[in-house]
Amino acid sequence: MAAAARGCPPAGSGDRALAELLLEFSRAQYRAKDGGGAAAKVERIERRCLELFGRDYRYSVIPNVHGEICAHYPRHIVLLERDAAPEDASCHVLFESTVQVGKLQDLINRSKMARCRGRFVCPVILYKGKHICRSATLAGWGELYGRTGYNYIFSGGSDDAWADAEDISEEDSALRNADSQLFDKVRGHDIKLLRYLSVRYICDLMVENKKVKFGLNVTSSEKVDKAQRYADFTLLSIPYPGCEFFKEYKDRDYTAEGLIFNWKQDYVDAPLSIPVSLTQSLNIDWSEYQSWDLVQQTQNYLKLLISIINSDDDSGLLVHCISGWDRTPLFISLLRLSLWADGLIHTSLEPSEILYLTVAYDWFLFGHMLVDRLSKGEEIFFFCFNFLKHITSEEFSAVKSQRRKSLPPGFTLEEICMLKQRDRGSTTSLSSDFSLGMESSPGAAGSFTYEAVELMPAGAQAQAAWRKSCASSPQAVLWSRAQQSEDRLPSAGVVEVKSSSSSSSTHSDNFLRIGSSPLEVPRSRLVSASDRESRLEEVRSAFLASYSRTIGLKAVSPSPSGAIGGLLEQFVRGVGLRGSSTL
Repeated sequence: MAAAARGCPPAGSGDRALAELLLEFSRAQYRAKDGGGAAAKVERIERRCLELFGRDYRYSVIPNVHGEICAHYPRHIVLLERDAAPEDASCHVLFESTVQVGKLQDLINRSKMARCRGRFVCPVILYKGKHICRSATLAGWGELYGRTGYNYIFSGGSDDAWADAEDISEEDSALRNADSQLFDKVRGHDIKLLRYLSVRYICDLMVENKKVKFGLNVTSSEKVDKAQRYADFTLLSIPYPGCEFFKEYKDRDYTAEGLIFNWKQDYVDAPLSIPVSLTQSLNIDWSEYQSWDLVQQTQNYLKLLISIINSDDDSGLLVHCISGWDRTPLFISLLRLSLWADGLIHTSLEPSEILYLTVAYDWFLFGHMLVDRLSKGEEIFFFCFNFLKHITSEEFSAVKSQRRKSLPPGFTLEEICMLKQRDRGSTTSLSSDFSLGMESSPGAAGSFTYEAVELMPAGAQAQAAWRKSCASSPQAVLWSRAQQSEDRLPSAGVVEVKSSSSSSSTHSDNFLRIGSSPLEVPRSRLVSASDRESRLEEVRSAFLASYSRTIGLKAVSPSPSGAIGGLLEQFVRGVGLRGSSTL
């Protein structure tokens, strides 16, 4: 079902909307099939999410109104298709997904049995044309047989979960109770879905190879699939403590520094495993992961994820834990906020708006059980947003990870944008005189490096001829301000060329994006390291203030000196009752 990404009236704004969301989140567990007053509240929340998504993206919606696809996924599952910039916007990248919503919905219906609790692979972030996805882990023998049997009995003997009219035969039906036959079927559809979303990298946060309850393997994971069905994917085992560990975080006065997970527990059997090719660019000693505290571990995993999504290929990423509603939203939310702080996604959203979107969509509507977690003191949700103070520096910036090169002598960034405006829609005129390339280079403006495309002109005569041909154009008049010196880049700007792998795309195979310019619709904008820090601090402060007024913290035992608890002190600062200092 296609959705017009604009025109949805906001259900609220600013602090009030966030406060209402947090109150609803802390009082009742979201389920897609819930009716009555809860449904009306959820509808307002979802309407607000659609409005916020629509600010920067064109999207379609996969209906899940009564939880028919998944009971604890959003009732309106958003498929981001492309940037919402106008077709005639100059100097702007149009990164477009190749996924068609109808085909995706069909694959979802076929594959949902493959994963724990039916929490299928779902795209949630679109970054540079790549889908960042979330899910639960693979369903194990116990859950898979239990749910397929239940579906078969209560559908009158017709198992809708296996409604593959084109490839189910009587023989297949008779044999599907055999383990290999059953796993081949459901995991085969799961793999088709992953491939359709162009997912190559699968990051598994489980500390177990398989989840065992009452001696029964209730879940599995790609890394221990006996038939090696997932061998064509790049599998990363990055074990991360489950939600129960965050009770220790709460009991330590909400202090993550020095809090180290006990890796010697009996059920912990999944070692860290990352292909060497993905670690070479990161200055991290991964062999020491069991000695990292919660801060360092979360920081290093986030750096890894950012490095993966900034790789040169067009492959997507899947992040999952066991059920996909604790550790998974933690890293999905951190990724969304980090990329937003860099000015790379959701570029039109203010801090209060991106905060609302990630709390509502990434946590609430994807089924995080906040009521249960709060009752047990397992405050992973609070940890996520308080942790933003630890990722404000440039080392966590996706911009820093991208390949850059300063402008070559002879051309200014303004002239490059002007060239794009003149030759928009033609790639031949650009490629005949220029070759395009990118490489790393040190910053040129303060502590921040702006990304630019390297243009290698055929010679000085070509430059002079081009400038002469443009001298009398309106655009040339617009750009007739003094040129920047060669050792100083414009105040904001990025030019990037990306080839589309889609044969069905209606756009040119090359998309050009640039930062601020008089000709540009204000969309993607890269920010400096100091801007990144201030943007994330605004999000964190807004969260702390609203959380303290709505949910609040559990009582923290006072220190021997009688000083206020560390996080309570942060709340006091967050609501503006005390001057801030280094925390």
